Amino acid sequence: MEDYKRQGGIHQLLATEQEAGQIVNAARTTKSNRLKQAKDEAEDDVGKYRTHMEKDTKKQSRRVNVKRLDEETVKKIDHLKKQATKVSPEVVKLLMTQVTNV
Repeated sequence: MEDYKRQGGIHQLLATEQEAGQIVNAARTTKSNRLKQAKDEAEDDVGKYRTHMEKDTKKQSRRVNVKRLDEETVKKIDHLKKQATKVSPEVVKLLMTQVTNV
């Protein structure tokens, strides 16, 4: 009878060990799946962040270019006004000469 109880205990122990192995395997699979999911989510977040930063950088670059072009335009206009102011008396004199010579 004791041999029967021992064999029953051994069978029960083996069954419990097998069940524990299945639980551990299921946990490993779940962990592996969760890690894959977390990696995919992280890659997606990185892609979104990269896209956002690229757009922001382009906007900032455009702002800098627009500001630079505005400054250059203002400088050119000022330069042209100064040149026009210098040449203006000569142009008036030339026009007056031409008008009076008719």
